[in-house]
Amino acid sequence: MNFLRTTSTGRLIAGLALTVAVIAGGVAVAGAAGGGGSPPPPKALDVAIHDALVAPKPAGVTARIRFTNNLIASGALGTGSPLLSGATGRLWISGGRVRLELQSDAGDAQVTYGDGRLSIYDASSNTVYRANVGSADSTGSQPTPDHGAPSVAEISSALQRLAEQATTSGAQPTTQAGQPAYNVSITPKHDAGLLGQAEIAWDAVNGIPLRIAVTAAGSDTPVLALEVTDISYGSVDPSTLAVSAPAGAKVVDLTSPLHVGGKDGGHSAVEGLQAVQAAVPFTLAAPDTLVGLPRTGVRLLSDGTHPSVLVTYGQGLGAIAVLERSAPKAGTGTSPLDGLPSVTIDGATGHELPTALGTLISVERAGLSTTLVGSLPPNAAEAALREVLG
Repeated sequence: MNFLRTTSTGRLIAGLALTVAVIAGGVAVAGAAGGGGSPPPPKALDVAIHDALVAPKPAGVTARIRFTNNLIASGALGTGSPLLSGATGRLWISGGRVRLELQSDAGDAQVTYGDGRLSIYDASSNTVYRANVGSADSTGSQPTPDHGAPSVAEISSALQRLAEQATTSGAQPTTQAGQPAYNVSITPKHDAGLLGQAEIAWDAVNGIPLRIAVTAAGSDTPVLALEVTDISYGSVDPSTLAVSAPAGAKVVDLTSPLHVGGKDGGHSAVEGLQAVQAAVPFTLAAPDTLVGLPRTGVRLLSDGTHPSVLVTYGQGLGAIAVLERSAPKAGTGTSPLDGLPSVTIDGATGHELPTALGTLISVERAGLSTTLVGSLPPNAAEAALREVLG
């Protein structure tokens, strides 16, 4: 099946849920009870970061949060999930486990994470999306917070390297969720596609992240943001973290089998234009440059049955990725993204998903499915795909 079918609405929901869970999970990495409501004293950024990393870890976190999502235009995917429309809710973290409960006019959702397993329950469709997203320490042990933490000098050196690519604001004293906090903004100096700025604020006493936001170029309104509006530290009842979906809920496994490998599904990497072309049954389209960006990689991917090729152009946030594979046979199913605006690129038909931070286009022509993803506006992404299709 083609890339858009694997990048279904469910996968978009799961991707956003994982983003939220990872951000929220950062809350558990450090911190003891904090307090106060006045901005903290000024600190150099390297010192503020170091102090946050070595702060002691709390027994647990209970918080109210606000999640903002302006990534995709309202109603574009025909779903009422609060993970796609934004919501308010509650957050609990303890022993490496996370529970996020979201409520909005568009519907409710429950996101849980623990032992490397992510689960999202979308009440609007009565569906549970599950995925294995990595390993975790199931013992719930509490590691020493400052184990392996970089020194102030090492952090300063890293910030100097970052300064070659981005402008940082320094640690700005502020308040968030009634806590004294430091806020830093990071603005790319070079091509970052449609990304404008990223911000993070953390508790000045214990280093717990309290707000993370991303804006698009030319806008002051966050595209994605997760912020704590009220927080307390202390033990969390294990039963609070142990929630399950209704017995009649539909279950969808989102764990992707796609991996780097050869024609037999093995894990030995096949890279380079000639080697990859020899490993696939279709003619690969991989021009040396794409809209002025040099080709930086050609890699074989496989789900164990259908080989795919990932071709990348450029570096960093301004890079473009192109995925090519044999098109699915007629009658093998429809994609939830089929409701998106259709596109025709040089005779190839498909669908387009524009977002505030980039565009995804997938088309089919002559038995080949080609998907392009980049931090580009739709017209620029379409121009790039035309070059690929030749």
